[in-house]
Amino acid sequence: MDERLRYNDFSGFLAARFPYKVQKISLNAGFTCPNRDGSKGYGGCTYCNNQTFNPAYCRTEKSVSQQLEEGKSFFARKYPEMKYLAYFQAYTNTYAGLEKLKRMYEEALQVPDVVGLVIGTRPDCMPDALLDYLETLDRRTFLLVEYGIESTDDRTLERINRGHTFACTCDAVRRTAERGICVGGHVILGLPGEGREELILQAERLSDLPLTTLKLHQLQLIKGTRMAHEYALCPADFHLYSADEYIELVIDYIEHLRPDLVLERFISQSPKELLIAPDWGLKNHEFTEKVRRRLRERDSWQGKYWKK
Repeated sequence: MDERLRYNDFSGFLAARFPYKVQKISLNAGFTCPNRDGSKGYGGCTYCNNQTFNPAYCRTEKSVSQQLEEGKSFFARKYPEMKYLAYFQAYTNTYAGLEKLKRMYEEALQVPDVVGLVIGTRPDCMPDALLDYLETLDRRTFLLVEYGIESTDDRTLERINRGHTFACTCDAVRRTAERGICVGGHVILGLPGEGREELILQAERLSDLPLTTLKLHQLQLIKGTRMAHEYALCPADFHLYSADEYIELVIDYIEHLRPDLVLERFISQSPKELLIAPDWGLKNHEFTEKVRRRLRERDSWQGKYWKK
């Protein structure tokens, strides 16, 4: 753990693995989701609008290589020595046939200065045959498989229409970690029905899993989602945190996390034109600095109350 920050941050995690600056470049490789195409359900998760994920260069009519080159040109102006991780982000990036997936991943790795892959997916979309391939890939490049966990409570998962259980998440995380692959998780803090006590329990449950990294972000209500409609009908079902409230929640949460988990981020920023609430007017780095300052004020740190 970084004693200065009082938690394990993602920049330190990358710095320990690469002797140069590394930046993720988001990709939209044209995948869909089993929760949208009818194999699990329709309409997707109630909070989801994938427009919130994609930079301007992420367009499915562009090849993986073209998206990466355009992303590189954006960052290279400021950091000409930068290297890159191809981040398969939009929708479910393991939801296709094995040969198609191999072609896309290998295409990304052929782009100059791309030094690894981050693959975002769902826990119910990781067949053993794909893990066999990813295990071999992990031996020759950096690889992080990131699962959308969102909640550890099956009632919440059903309410937000995830289409899988927490047991499914546990299985996928463990099977991936057993191959020696770095495993990331993503959770949303503040989903309906989940207050501080439920989220402390969530932190403890996640700490029992062989996760390498964890992303947190606040519940955001996004235009065009089913959750936005639910909020309009019954706002009392939702607690939308102020920035200061959420900072306290984040610190309470990470106090109960395993000390060696790498924390990639605390918030997400959706485009203003899509965001209904909450709008804190804070950039990611500004919020992170507030968390760091408050950790020092509270004399707190990641894992302070972790039960081994």
